[in-house]
Amino acid sequence: QVQLVESGGGLVQAGGSLRLSCAASGETFNIYRMGWFRQAPGKEREFVSAIGWNSGTAYYADSVKGRFTISRDKGLNTVSLQMNRLKPEDTAVYYCAGTSSTSIRYYEIRIYAYWGQGTQVTVSS
Repeated sequence: QVQLVESGGGLVQAGGSLRLSCAASGETFNIYRMGWFRQAPGKEREFVSAIGWNSGTAYYADSVKGRFTISRDKGLNTVSLQMNRLKPEDTAVYYCAGTSSTSIRYYEIRIYAYWGQGTQVTVSS
């Protein structure tokens, strides 16, 4: 089992920045890829970004490309999401997720077995 704990959410004005972090513990050797997802009120959970745990290859949803940057620190077992030029539509609960699956469908929720509790990000206009 892998345990994930997010931190770093909060309230920020449009155009501002936030950095989310996710600490992984437990059987982290099982992790192939880590991801960030978000869920806004009344909407389905959606893919934001993912990164290969060993490769460091990063993937982004079109809506955040160029504004968000994902990174990982294998030594500290952490993955971070730097969010710049935030928009009100980025408001959501952000979830860290991990998977041992090597599926190329990195954006699919169903392949992620490990989830954090979520952290709220609110962007005011």
